[in-house]
Amino acid sequence: MQFGKVEYPETIDFTLPEDDENTGRILKETATGNLSIHVGCAKWNRQDLKGFYPRGTKDELEYYSRQFNCIELNATFYRIFPEEQFKKWYDKTPAGFKFFPKLVQNISHLKRLNEDVQPYVDQYLSNVIHLKEKLGTIFLQLHGNFGPKNFDRVIRFIEQWPKEIRLAVEFRHTDWFNDTAVANDLYTLLENNNIANIITDTAGRRDLLHMRLTNNEAFIRYVGANHETDYTRLDDWIKRLGEWKEQGISNIHFFVHQNIEKESPLLSKYFISKLNEHLNVDLSLPSHLSDDLSLF
Repeated sequence: MQFGKVEYPETIDFTLPEDDENTGRILKETATGNLSIHVGCAKWNRQDLKGFYPRGTKDELEYYSRQFNCIELNATFYRIFPEEQFKKWYDKTPAGFKFFPKLVQNISHLKRLNEDVQPYVDQYLSNVIHLKEKLGTIFLQLHGNFGPKNFDRVIRFIEQWPKEIRLAVEFRHTDWFNDTAVANDLYTLLENNNIANIITDTAGRRDLLHMRLTNNEAFIRYVGANHETDYTRLDDWIKRLGEWKEQGISNIHFFVHQNIEKESPLLSKYFISKLNEHLNVDLSLPSHLSDDLSLF
C-alpha cells in the first residue's frame, strides 16, 4: 500500500499519540474478559509477496492461510465476487481462519455512499456471507476527499447497516478528526451503532492516528516504510496493545502493509512473536518463510 508513503521515513516522528480520553471508557464498558487477536497481511498474491511461497506452491491462499490466521481482503474492493468464489475461499482455508474484506468501490468511491448504494450493499453482503464463521469484520474505506460535508451520507449508511454483521470504517479526510465538534459527533455515531473506528498508521498521514476506539475492536492498518523504523514502530504498538489488553480490549485486528509488500510477511512474523512474548498469548508463527527473504 502506497498510502502515506514518504521519501525519507527517518525524518518522521513515529511516536504513537496518547489515547483519546474516551478510549479507556469504551474498553471498560465493552470488556468481555476474552481476547481474540488476528494478525495478517493485506493480500496473498505471489507477485506482491515475492519469496514468501516455497518453490512448487500450487495454491497461494491455501498456503498463506496455514501461516497466518487472517487476511485483510483488498481484492473485494475492485469488484463484487460471486458467492461461489467465497465458498471456494472458505473451503481452502483451515478452521479459525478469518477474512476481513473491504467493501467494493462502487459503494465507497463511485457512489460515495449516496442514496443509490443499497443494491450494491445487498448484493455484496448476500455473497460475502458465504464465508460463514470465517467472515471477520468488513471494512469501509472512504476516499481521502470524502469529508464531513457528507456526514448525512455516513449517518444514513451506518444506520442502515445490518447490525449482525461487524463493520469498521476508515476515514481519510483530515477534518473528520481535526474538527472537534465533527469528531465527537462521528465517535458518538460509531459508538451507538457498534462500528469500529479504523486506526491508520502510515508515515505521511500522522493526522489519521487518532487512537480513539469506538467499540471493543482495535482495527489497525499499519503501513511500513520498508525502513528499519518499521520494527521500532511495531514495538510501540506492542506496548500500546498491552495497555489496551489490561483495560479489557476484546478484539485486536492488526494488518501489516508495506510500500513494497514482499516484506510484509517478515514484519508480521516479528509482530506476532512480540505479541506472544509481551501479551502472554499463543498465536501460531509462520513456519516456512523463505530463507532468502531479507529486510532493508
